[in-house]
Amino acid sequence: MLKLSGVIITFNEERNIEKCLQSLENVVDEIVVVDSFSTDNTKAMCKRYNVKFVEQNFLGYIEQKNFALSQASYNHIVSLDGDESLSKILQESILDLKSNWTFDGYYANRFNNFCGQWIKHSDWYPNKKLRVFDRRKAEWKGINPHDNVQLHNTSSNIGHLKGDILHLTYQSYLEFSEKTDYFSTIAAKAYYSSGKRASIWNLIWNPSWAFFKSYVIRLGILDGKNGFIICKETGRITYLKYLKLRDLQKKDKENS
Repeated sequence: MLKLSGVIITFNEERNIEKCLQSLENVVDEIVVVDSFSTDNTKAMCKRYNVKFVEQNFLGYIEQKNFALSQASYNHIVSLDGDESLSKILQESILDLKSNWTFDGYYANRFNNFCGQWIKHSDWYPNKKLRVFDRRKAEWKGINPHDNVQLHNTSSNIGHLKGDILHLTYQSYLEFSEKTDYFSTIAAKAYYSSGKRASIWNLIWNPSWAFFKSYVIRLGILDGKNGFIICKETGRITYLKYLKLRDLQKKDKENS
């Protein structure tokens, strides 16, 4: 039987980490938690379970997740964030892989809960994620904070598992707004470091299109008030990202 490592990165996840661990404990053969020195009860809660607990200063989302992969004992990985868990159906789908692993990696749909509501439209569902994979054939890539698992061989076939990754996102509007500002800063810095630049057109068109696409084309309107708030913040984070990128460009020009 193939063996699996469950891999999680955490920071101050006491609100959600038990659900995450409970969903993994009967599915994987080890659980690895890489924690960036949480100041809440995350460590104590993890210690109640049979986990390999590693403390590591935060390296960046992509870098931290790749470090976490290196801490696993087995090559076949189930990767979750601390605020995610496996639905019962997804647990069964992953257990079946132990005797029937066919592809280099497997997608699962992520089902997001926002302020107590499961969001069924916009860019938030099915929100396909590659989270079950062979680490010898894949790694975390992307532009922080938008990390994703990418297979080394782009022509590889990828399977799709039944069941959902259950994601407990923001549980208040204030938390969502604060994270929008936080993540837009990270994205602007990552864009700037990669050589990407922003124009006035990016400030006008990109946020408008981001809102329209998620609210109208991808039917965020059907999720009611929370659907509107999600799509509005989708436009706002896009606007802030390019605004902050232009500020970095301006500062660089002034200093040169």
